[in-house]
This record gives sequence, C-alpha cells and structure tokens, in this order.
Amino acid sequence: MAINWFPGHMHKARKEIKQIMPQVDLVIEVLDARIPFSSENPLVASLRGDRPSLKILNKSDLADPAVTARWLQYLEQEKGVKAIALTQKQPAEVQRVLGQCRSMLAHRNLEHRTLRALILGIPNVGKSTLINTLAGRSIAKTGNEPAVTKMQQRIQLPDNIVLLDTPGFLWPKLSPPECGYRLAVTGAIKDTVFEYEDVALFALEFLMQSYPKELCERYRLETLPASAVEAMDAIGANRGCLRRGGMADLHKVSEILLNELRSGAIGRISLETPEMFQS
Repeated sequence: MAINWFPGHMHKARKEIKQIMPQVDLVIEVLDARIPFSSENPLVASLRGDRPSLKILNKSDLADPAVTARWLQYLEQEKGVKAIALTQKQPAEVQRVLGQCRSMLAHRNLEHRTLRALILGIPNVGKSTLINTLAGRSIAKTGNEPAVTKMQQRIQLPDNIVLLDTPGFLWPKLSPPECGYRLAVTGAIKDTVFEYEDVALFALEFLMQSYPKELCERYRLETLPASAVEAMDAIGANRGCLRRGGMADLHKVSEILLNELRSGAIGRISLETPEMFQS
C-alpha cells in the first residue's frame, strides 16, 4: 500500500517558504531521530540553496543512541550542514540551538544585524515544542497529532535571532514506499490515512529483524515467532486482545504496538540507518 498525504495547507506552505527564502540567513530543519532520512523533506535542499543548514535530530531519547551517532556523522558530510541530537526532556540542552546558529554565521556582523532563521519540519516532529522551549514561553501551538501549525509566524528569540516558523509540510509523493510506512509508524501521518494492521505488520517485521530482544521482552515472548502475523497473534494472546475462537483482534493489537513503539515503551528504536541508504 502506498501512503501519501499532501493537504492543501501544505501546498500553500511550500509556496510561502519559497517566497521568504531570500530573506533567510540560516535554515533549521527538525528531523525525527528515529527516521532522519524519511523525515528529511527532499524539497528543502532545493529551496534553501547554498544557505547553511542546522539539522536537529529531535526525539533522540526515543532513538537508538548508537544509530543516532552514525546519523550525525553522516549528515555533516554535506557541505554547509551541522547536525545535533536533542530531546525535549532536557530544555537546557535545547538552548544549544541558539549558540550553534550564531557560530555557523560567526563570519557575519551579528552584533548589529538580526539573524533570520527559518525553521522547517514535517508534521509531528516536535517543531512547535522546540520553538516554545527556545522562546521560553508558549508561542507555537502543540499537539500529539500532525498538522497542528497552520500559518507562518515570526518569533523574536534571545541573542538577536528572529525565527520564521512555517506549517509542517510533506511532499506530494512519499518515495520510496518504505518512507511512507516509517512516517506512519512514528505518527507523522494522520492515522486516518493508513490501515493500522498494514503499518503494524511493517513495524513488526522490522522489529523482529533489528530489535528481536526488545520485542520479546516487551511482549513476554519466549521465542521469536516465525512471521509477523504469528507475532501479532502472540501479542494479542499476551494482552488479552482476542476475538471469539481465540483469534487475535488485529486492529487492537496494531494500536497497542504502534502506540508503544511511538512512546518508547518497547525501547529506544531507530527505524533506519545511514548504511541503508548509502547502499
């Protein structure tokens, strides 16, 4: 199943970003540390041109730390790009963003000139929470579902930095198809757009291959099932999600799996590695 989601306000956001880009000194792109490739909007590179870019791997407390370290190194291979990992659970660490922005433009006279930074990010990546932490007050609307921000904002930050906020936007075609699945797994795409069972099976197949220990421990599986479908049945039996006849309620099992994966209850999981895309 191909997963695509491109609401009208996202198309509008893309046009607005193109219009204001000539006024921008620095582009901040907020990525999901669990899926840095899939959450990186391929349209941003062409929009920002040769402007420096700070890539923030947000929600790093939910991602595999060893994999995150490899992603930071990989992303900084691109000219003009710096990358840092953050978690909203440590607000003091978030303030590093301001210092990093200034250091990336240290060659400019920022004592007498405002630094204008454009912040971008796909839906539900934590961009609004990051903005509120940087500003020290509630400015950007936050929520647990995608597409909360609907209009552009200008936010004055300390150190003579102005942040231009935009609605989170995806791109018309999510390619390769696995990117759409990973975005759905992490909650970047509204749950009404995809089939829970389909995405849960995708997630289970990945966990069985890459994080079998964490999967078995979370759902008390004595041995790793032979297939994702059998794993769904085993989780259903463990959590009491059974229909008449002893068959697992696949929708309920899928909801449990995706919610616990998104919250970090299964463990610190990264759904993709740099090596997957280098090859």
